[in-house]
Amino acid sequence: MSATSPPLLQLPLSQFKSLTLTTPFLHGSTPISLLSKPFSPLSTPRTSPLTIRAMKTMQGRVVCATNDKTVAVEVTRLSPHPKYKRRVRIKKKYQAHDPLNQFEVGDFVQLEKSRPISKTKTFLAVPVAGRNVPKSKEVVPQELGLQLESQQQTPAEGSVGT
Repeated sequence: MSATSPPLLQLPLSQFKSLTLTTPFLHGSTPISLLSKPFSPLSTPRTSPLTIRAMKTMQGRVVCATNDKTVAVEVTRLSPHPKYKRRVRIKKKYQAHDPLNQFEVGDFVQLEKSRPISKTKTFLAVPVAGRNVPKSKEVVPQELGLQLESQQQTPAEGSVGT
């Protein structure tokens, strides 16, 4: 800096408002600081020894319940077709632990991820509250006090004689 210019701290604020910056990064361009690799808090190594993972749960229908404490559950999901991009149903069977042997074929269960119980069983079968209850039918009175047309006798039928 030259000795003739006053220090920046002693200049009035009105002079700073009239200054304009001419850089190639103005008017919609990004500054150099944003062009470098962005800092992400997720990319830093965690210091905590615990990592919390979301529990994986799925719902499906029991298709086999013959084994002791094990049920086979078929889970259906929708996925886009790799070539035609139309949504198609994909079915996959999982083995789930049923310690009380409470599920039968056709029941809806929720599969919760757990520790490996055997080579193929890593899920626990939990009942789904709203799906297994049979739907109650509305009670319709059988007799309304009216006769059907087939039960009514016409006067011609009663007086038919020979």
